[in-house]
Amino acid sequence: MQIRDAIFSDFQAAYSLYCELAETNDAAAPSPDPQHWEAVISHSGTHVLCAPSDDALMAMLTLHLIPNVTYGAQPYALIENVIVAKTHRGQGYGRRIMETAIGTAWSKSAYKIMLLTGIGRSAQGFYHKLGFDDGEKQGMILRRPK
Repeated sequence: MQIRDAIFSDFQAAYSLYCELAETNDAAAPSPDPQHWEAVISHSGTHVLCAPSDDALMAMLTLHLIPNVTYGAQPYALIENVIVAKTHRGQGYGRRIMETAIGTAWSKSAYKIMLLTGIGRSAQGFYHKLGFDDGEKQGMILRRPK
């Protein structure tokens, strides 16, 4: 299973996966504009990792490495939009892409990796098995009023 950084030509396959995420996660609909995809994949400190297969993506996630002043000026990492195609869940794609993201963050000297997952989803056990702890801090969200 190959894991690599996403490229511009992955847009249609990525868009399909983002639509799956929006269906299951009450997420806002993804932008169909390829320029928004280009802005994300070319953003400094951002890696969109993907697991390609022919003309589709089996899994992907976004890893942000954020500069920091504390902890010896080591960056911290944020993982967002972890998606495994419905047809490929339970086959190790999620674990493999998360392990790659974790390895990338550590190789860039991140001192911690953060992520949020939906309360009503069954993903907490998956993240616990990878070493994530939900007992140390509490995630909070403030959304912009409509």
